[in-house]
Amino acid sequence: MKHTFPDLPLAPRFAGLPATFHSQVRSTPLPQARLVAWNTGLAEELGLDPDPAHHAHLAQLLGGNAALAGYPQLASVYSGHQFGVWAGQLGDGRAMLLAEIATPQGIRELQLKGAGQTPYSRHADGRAVLRSSIREYLCSEAMHALGIPTTRALALVSSPQPVRRETIETAAVVTRVAPSFLRFGHFEHFYHRAQHDALRTLADWAITHFFAGCQDAANPYAALLQAVTARTAALIAQWQAVGFCHGVMNSDNMSLLGLTLDYGPFGFMDGFDAGHICNHSDTHGRYAYDEQPHIGLWNLQCLAQALLPLTGQAAAVEALQSYEAHFHAAFGEALRRKLGLLAWREADWTLAAGLMELMQAAHTDWTIGWRALSTLPAHGPAPDALRDLFLDRAGFDAWTAAYQARLVDEGNLDDRARAARMDAANPKYVLRNHLAAQVIQAAEQGDYAPLVRLHDCLAQPFDDAPQYQEYAALPPDWAATLSVSCSS
Repeated sequence: MKHTFPDLPLAPRFAGLPATFHSQVRSTPLPQARLVAWNTGLAEELGLDPDPAHHAHLAQLLGGNAALAGYPQLASVYSGHQFGVWAGQLGDGRAMLLAEIATPQGIRELQLKGAGQTPYSRHADGRAVLRSSIREYLCSEAMHALGIPTTRALALVSSPQPVRRETIETAAVVTRVAPSFLRFGHFEHFYHRAQHDALRTLADWAITHFFAGCQDAANPYAALLQAVTARTAALIAQWQAVGFCHGVMNSDNMSLLGLTLDYGPFGFMDGFDAGHICNHSDTHGRYAYDEQPHIGLWNLQCLAQALLPLTGQAAAVEALQSYEAHFHAAFGEALRRKLGLLAWREADWTLAAGLMELMQAAHTDWTIGWRALSTLPAHGPAPDALRDLFLDRAGFDAWTAAYQARLVDEGNLDDRARAARMDAANPKYVLRNHLAAQVIQAAEQGDYAPLVRLHDCLAQPFDDAPQYQEYAALPPDWAATLSVSCSS
């Protein structure tokens, strides 16, 4: 049975927690709310009718102009560290739970981002703008198609209501979907307030609903920290593999479930630069590409500190010490697949590092460079189109010889089969900033067709789709002038 919004199968879980954890709120009406994007594929996955026309008053519900009967709109409270500094109480300042529903994949939370002020807005307007909402709508679904754990985006509602950021923009609301939006910062909040009973209640709730395997451990809370450490390490390894930079890895933006959460000043790298900073607001490069693995551990240390009353110090330290091994295992596996190898050996770290040094020297486009590598045969010279991506041709030829020797050593000589495996690991299409900028510019003029088209392309990032070839091209020169910040 396909459900429509008036008859959603409500399944409150978070709403059943005491009022200590959240506040009931009412969304702020959005004038002239208009549904401009609807994720048909996700709707079907959720057990919803894929035709938006079959949902009564959909734009009004998803724009925050109406509430669902039987479920209170909620905003949750949390705290966190921002740019390495304790920021105190934060919370859902522009997001609120619309509902928790039962789906074929399990219970999912539907959250409106940009639906108005909450008790945690800290004097902000609680709104999101069309620009940032489009970026989140596109990127969360692009990440899902890449196989990277993430929140999802079901719908986008726009409005001509003016919103002030650096300039006057227009408002929008994204409907976000996840099993839970629980963050490291939720636990930090209760630890730093010495509310240890609430901390235990929240940890028990998380274990019951998302980490059931921890329940039978000698120390379930230490097992929880171990599990979150493993998930976080694996997530960041996947970010590194596709050249994704989150941009604002504050502890309150870290998902307990290991999901990519809160799409703001993110960016996929164009030309490779290990020190790439995607967030114009990050003046010291704290969240640069090559810092992301370290920051993942730093944030886990914040979570571990918050859980100390439950885990004890020795168990917390043991969990944190597992991070490096988890990250290297996950990143090594990602590199193995990207290089088309049949098995990963310790010496392959040197092979991979050598390629990335060549890419760094030439600022080789990360996505195009890795994708083109599948054209390299096990015997013979590299194609000119591949060699031309590197300034140091002699250096690349030497690397090619080492790579081919590695292929021969493991008997990996079927060029066609290896190329297919590599193309399934190295995307052809990612959400480059200039592509998002073009879609945003069209949407601001009332044309949402480019948004739908790019969304459809990003849903199949590994396919060699002739109709989307322009999305796989090198970025234009003007792309280098684009800047994203924390207001994105």
